Amino acid sequence: MTTRANCWEVKQCGRQPGGENVSKLGVCPASVDSSADGLNGGKNAGRICWAIAGTFCGDKKQGTFADKRLSCLSCDFYRQVQFEEDAASFMLLKPGQTYHPTT
Repeated sequence: MTTRANCWEVKQCGRQPGGENVSKLGVCPASVDSSADGLNGGKNAGRICWAIAGTFCGDKKQGTFADKRLSCLSCDFYRQVQFEEDAASFMLLKPGQTYHPTT
């Protein structure tokens, strides 16, 4: 399996371990979530960041997928991953993760 560009590489947020913004903003949970390693061809949750609570997008900490789904589904990086992955193998959520929309 080939590892493709992860969100922190594309978005250049500097929140991956050792990144330039860790001291100010903290480590992004997507960069260290090993339970998602390999999904959509990424390292940890680097190519399924939309499914990870607490990522930092739009200059603010995000909630669950249900909370942030609209902004994530319109994100250029999300669209890039969806385009790069085979439709049959694209993962919207982590295995076992469910979607509960908020009202």
